Amino acid sequence: MATPSSQLIIANYKKALPLLRIPFSVYLMPVYWFALSALRGPFSSGRAVAVFVVLHLLAYPASNGYNSWFDRDEGSIGGLERPPQVTPELWRLVVLFDGLAVLGALLISPAFAGLLMVYLLVSKAYSYDRIRLKKYPLVSTLVVVVFQGAFTFLMTQVGAGATRAEIGSADNLLLATVSSLFLCGSYPLTQVYQHQEDRQRGDQTLSLLLGVRGTFVFAGLGLLTGALVLGYAYLRRGELPFLAVFAVATLPVVGLFARWAWQAWHDPAAADFRHTMRMNQVSSLCLSAAFILMFILQQRGLPV
Repeated sequence: MATPSSQLIIANYKKALPLLRIPFSVYLMPVYWFALSALRGPFSSGRAVAVFVVLHLLAYPASNGYNSWFDRDEGSIGGLERPPQVTPELWRLVVLFDGLAVLGALLISPAFAGLLMVYLLVSKAYSYDRIRLKKYPLVSTLVVVVFQGAFTFLMTQVGAGATRAEIGSADNLLLATVSSLFLCGSYPLTQVYQHQEDRQRGDQTLSLLLGVRGTFVFAGLGLLTGALVLGYAYLRRGELPFLAVFAVATLPVVGLFARWAWQAWHDPAAADFRHTMRMNQVSSLCLSAAFILMFILQQRGLPV
């Protein structure tokens, strides 16, 4: 039978757990499926599953929790409209998830573990108060689009056991660049509803620098550039059906973005938490569905 003190400890951990924002990690899932869909050569399906678990259930939540520890948000944050108060239990959970992520990565491969540790250290520099890359709009944007985009794309393939030749091929590196271009377009949108809180905390984010209208213009140009480069990459690889799959799957995303941009252009209040989360949800699910279908077609050897 649990004692009152143990019940209190469990209750405190339950309150801290939401700040890891594990469901929010689904928004980063398209990069994982994109990386796997790009592989033509053999890889380990078991290792690929393990990579997913390490990234989405351990590493990303640890980074989210670490960010919350230093931000102490009182307003809405990604995945949480009303975040709970930060407690010491959050720090213990961050350490636990970090440790489990590194241990899990080591069981997959030393190379993957090394890359993951670099990712975790960079994500901490983003939030850590004595470095806090988040304060610098251009530097923080560059760090996010590189490490959550191309770096994670290639790290996923390394973890899955793809060959060095395939990972380092020109076509594959071009697709990795596309993942960063998409991040470059979508990243400022995740900041557009936090202008007041970021300003109060002294964080000069890219979205705050651009303003509401500038954020949507920048996002539109970034996403369009990513789509054009992706089309070129698929043409180089002779994968025209993949381009068709991508175009159909992203129609809802384009429609939703255009409607939201129009609303926010005329009323900045529309650039709020709920619109942002809806955009993240729809784009993540649509892109993931597209890349999963491409992955299945590739694995079954269907003509592409």
